[in-house]
Amino acid sequence: MAVQLNHTIVHATDKKASADFLAGLLGLEVQPQFGPFLPVVAANDVTLDFADAGEGGVTPQHYAFLVSEDEFDAIFGRIQDAGLTYWADPFRQHAGEINHNDGGRGVYWADPDGHSMEILTRPYGSGS
Repeated sequence: MAVQLNHTIVHATDKKASADFLAGLLGLEVQPQFGPFLPVVAANDVTLDFADAGEGGVTPQHYAFLVSEDEFDAIFGRIQDAGLTYWADPFRQHAGEINHNDGGRGVYWADPDGHSMEILTRPYGSGS
Protein backbone atom coordinates (compact mmCIF):
# COMPACT_ATOMS: atom_id res chain seq x y z
CA MET A 1 0.00 0.00 0.00
CA ALA A 2 1.23 3.47 -0.84
CA VAL A 3 1.60 5.93 2.01
CA GLN A 4 -1.39 8.27 2.21
CA LEU A 5 -2.39 11.02 4.59
CA ASN A 6 -5.46 9.75 6.48
CA HIS A 7 -6.24 12.51 8.98
CA THR A 8 -4.84 15.46 10.83
CA ILE A 9 -5.92 17.20 14.00
CA VAL A 10 -6.93 20.86 13.82
CA HIS A 11 -6.83 22.51 17.24
CA ALA A 12 -9.49 25.15 17.84
CA THR A 13 -10.80 27.30 20.65
CA ASP A 14 -14.32 26.21 19.60
CA LYS A 15 -14.13 23.01 17.54
CA LYS A 16 -17.78 23.15 16.46
CA ALA A 17 -17.56 26.75 15.25
CA SER A 18 -14.30 26.05 13.40
CA ALA A 19 -15.53 22.80 11.82
CA ASP A 20 -18.78 24.50 10.75
CA PHE A 21 -16.81 27.47 9.36
CA LEU A 22 -14.55 25.36 7.16
CA ALA A 23 -17.20 22.86 6.10
CA GLY A 24 -19.56 25.67 5.15
CA LEU A 25 -17.00 27.45 3.00
CA LEU A 26 -15.79 24.28 1.29
CA GLY A 27 -19.29 22.89 0.75
CA LEU A 28 -18.62 19.88 2.98
CA GLU A 29 -20.44 18.46 6.00
CA VAL A 30 -19.31 18.13 9.58
CA GLN A 31 -19.52 14.46 10.45
CA PRO A 32 -20.82 13.12 13.78
CA GLN A 33 -18.45 13.55 16.69
CA PHE A 34 -15.94 10.70 17.04
CA GLY A 35 -14.43 10.65 20.51
CA PRO A 36 -13.20 14.19 21.19
CA PHE A 37 -13.10 15.07 17.46
CA LEU A 38 -15.47 16.74 15.01
CA PRO A 39 -14.46 15.38 11.59
CA VAL A 40 -14.65 17.15 8.25
CA VAL A 41 -13.84 14.75 5.41
CA ALA A 42 -12.44 15.91 2.06
CA ALA A 43 -13.25 14.13 -1.22
CA ASN A 44 -9.97 12.18 -1.10
CA ASP A 45 -10.99 10.75 2.31
CA VAL A 46 -8.52 12.84 4.29
CA THR A 47 -10.18 13.87 7.54
CA LEU A 48 -9.60 17.09 9.43
CA ASP A 49 -10.40 16.23 13.03
CA PHE A 50 -11.30 19.41 14.90
CA ALA A 51 -10.37 19.23 18.58
CA ASP A 52 -10.51 21.62 21.50
CA ALA A 53 -7.12 23.26 21.94
CA GLY A 54 -7.09 23.11 25.72
CA GLU A 55 -4.56 24.92 27.89
CA GLY A 56 -1.86 25.08 25.22
CA GLY A 57 -4.02 27.24 22.99
CA VAL A 58 -3.88 27.22 19.22
CA THR A 59 -0.71 27.32 17.16
CA PRO A 60 -1.83 28.44 13.70
CA GLN A 61 -1.12 25.95 10.93
CA HIS A 62 -1.62 25.94 7.15
CA TYR A 63 -4.18 23.77 5.34
CA ALA A 64 -4.40 23.77 1.52
CA PHE A 65 -7.20 22.25 -0.53
CA LEU A 66 -6.89 21.35 -4.21
CA VAL A 67 -10.20 22.16 -5.92
CA SER A 68 -11.62 22.25 -9.43
CA GLU A 69 -12.21 25.54 -11.24
CA ASP A 70 -15.96 25.29 -10.55
CA GLU A 71 -15.34 24.51 -6.88
CA PHE A 72 -12.97 27.48 -6.67
CA ASP A 73 -15.69 29.77 -8.00
CA ALA A 74 -18.24 28.44 -5.49
CA ILE A 75 -15.88 28.56 -2.49
CA PHE A 76 -14.48 31.95 -3.42
CA GLY A 77 -18.04 33.24 -3.73
CA ARG A 78 -18.81 32.01 -0.20
CA ILE A 79 -15.60 33.66 1.09
CA GLN A 80 -16.68 36.95 -0.47
CA ASP A 81 -20.30 36.58 0.70
CA ALA A 82 -19.02 36.04 4.26
CA GLY A 83 -17.05 39.30 4.04
CA LEU A 84 -13.78 37.52 4.83
CA THR A 85 -10.45 39.13 4.13
CA TYR A 86 -8.48 37.06 1.64
CA TRP A 87 -5.00 37.21 0.19
CA ALA A 88 -3.10 36.04 -2.89
CA ASP A 89 -0.15 34.93 -0.77
CA PRO A 90 0.58 33.10 2.48
CA PHE A 91 2.34 36.12 3.98
CA ARG A 92 -0.85 38.22 3.73
CA GLN A 93 0.76 41.01 1.73
CA HIS A 94 -1.68 41.03 -1.20
CA ALA A 95 -5.12 41.52 0.33
CA GLY A 96 -8.19 41.33 -1.87
CA GLU A 97 -6.33 39.46 -4.63
CA ILE A 98 -6.07 35.91 -5.89
CA ASN A 99 -2.94 34.36 -7.38
CA HIS A 100 -2.49 32.63 -10.73
CA ASN A 101 0.40 30.35 -9.84
CA ASP A 102 1.13 27.53 -12.30
CA GLY A 103 -1.67 28.73 -14.56
CA GLY A 104 -4.36 28.17 -11.93
CA ARG A 105 -5.94 30.23 -9.21
CA GLY A 106 -5.33 30.33 -5.48
CA VAL A 107 -6.46 32.29 -2.46
CA TYR A 108 -5.78 32.30 1.29
CA TRP A 109 -7.96 33.26 4.25
CA ALA A 110 -7.86 32.82 8.01
CA ASP A 111 -10.17 30.62 10.06
CA PRO A 112 -11.51 31.81 13.44
CA ASP A 113 -8.30 30.70 15.21
CA GLY A 114 -5.88 32.15 12.67
CA HIS A 115 -5.15 28.93 10.77
CA SER A 116 -4.17 29.80 7.21
CA MET A 117 -6.60 28.16 4.79
CA GLU A 118 -5.92 27.95 1.07
CA ILE A 119 -7.73 26.77 -2.03
CA LEU A 120 -5.84 26.24 -5.27
CA THR A 121 -6.77 24.85 -8.66
CA ARG A 122 -3.32 23.62 -9.70
CA PRO A 123 -0.70 21.95 -7.51
CA TYR A 124 2.40 24.08 -7.10
CA GLY A 125 5.07 23.26 -9.66
CA SER A 126 2.56 21.67 -12.03
CA GLY A 127 2.27 24.19 -14.82
CA SER A 128 3.27 27.17 -16.81
